[in-house]
Amino acid sequence: MDSPLLLPYQGRHLDLPNRVVMAPMTRGRADDVTGVPHPLTKEYYAQRAGAGLIVSEGIWPEAHGKGGPGIPGLVTDAQVAGWREVTNAVHAAGGTIFAQLWHVGRMTHPLNLPGGAVPVAPSPVRIESEQIFTNAGDVDHVTPRALTAAEAEDLIAAFAAEARNAIRAGFDGVEVHGANGYLIQQFLAENTNRRTDRFGGSLTGRLRFAVEVVRAVAAEVGPERTGLRISPDNPENEIAERDPQATYRALVDAVEPLGLAYLHVIERGAYPALADLRPRWSGTLIGNFNGPEPTGRAAGEKVLAADLADLFSFGRLFISNPDLPARFATGAPLAPYDPASVYGGGAEGYTDYPSLVPQH
Repeated sequence: MDSPLLLPYQGRHLDLPNRVVMAPMTRGRADDVTGVPHPLTKEYYAQRAGAGLIVSEGIWPEAHGKGGPGIPGLVTDAQVAGWREVTNAVHAAGGTIFAQLWHVGRMTHPLNLPGGAVPVAPSPVRIESEQIFTNAGDVDHVTPRALTAAEAEDLIAAFAAEARNAIRAGFDGVEVHGANGYLIQQFLAENTNRRTDRFGGSLTGRLRFAVEVVRAVAAEVGPERTGLRISPDNPENEIAERDPQATYRALVDAVEPLGLAYLHVIERGAYPALADLRPRWSGTLIGNFNGPEPTGRAAGEKVLAADLADLFSFGRLFISNPDLPARFATGAPLAPYDPASVYGGGAEGYTDYPSLVPQH
């Protein structure tokens, strides 16, 4: 029987040749001063255009959202032009690509930010248990500065402006990054959002920033070109959600009427997010597992066969297997990736992983 991952997919807004999604993955190769994508980035994504859908690495909407060295932006004309080369290459190879809109909030350091700025967050809650990578190596986190309500509104507008720039750059759509302990999830989680204004203090308040970002982006570029990624009950980056079921049911219910391109759900933790949220979502749903080892084909097939998702995203397997759907189709062996070359550098560990059939 054919793998469900390899069947075409036609949804409300997406028409894809297969159900294999390339998940967003930070690669840290942009020019650290200009935020312009590396010259090899167009080749990297074009090599992987056999995915039904590519979601780009996270891209910052304003410079204080940059999480580390080599993270690209989508704000300046030069950044837009650099990404246009990437989208042109992907489209020439027959692919579809969305840009991930990513503000890290407290998950950065003054060494990563313009003028040594203090990171911003919903509340001044410092990460204690781990360090953050900078050009000076791993350093302790600093206590972030709480955003004012006016600054939060400005960031909502910045996400919308970045979405507009993504479409200018030729992306087919955008994904709002609301997962993995970054700014939007920092607003959602009780331990990182201790505000008492309209952006906190209650479930409705904690949801407000996420919902308003999604609404602003959808209003700017169209709901059919807007996705949202979430990771309920994910403890990454010192996030603690007391009742993920209540939080994410309410969030999904709030954005469901918008008619988005998709909802991208990372399942990690005790809460069975895919099974619980699937009945509440009428549009396209992308499943993802975030575990210590790369998720394999069998796990994705099981999720699709159980109708817990329409599409399934793979991250680390795409690093070293640029032709991943073709390998799934033929049963070819999967190449391991080199963890030491994931972040930063040039072609090594980036564009030098071969396809089984050379691409022209």
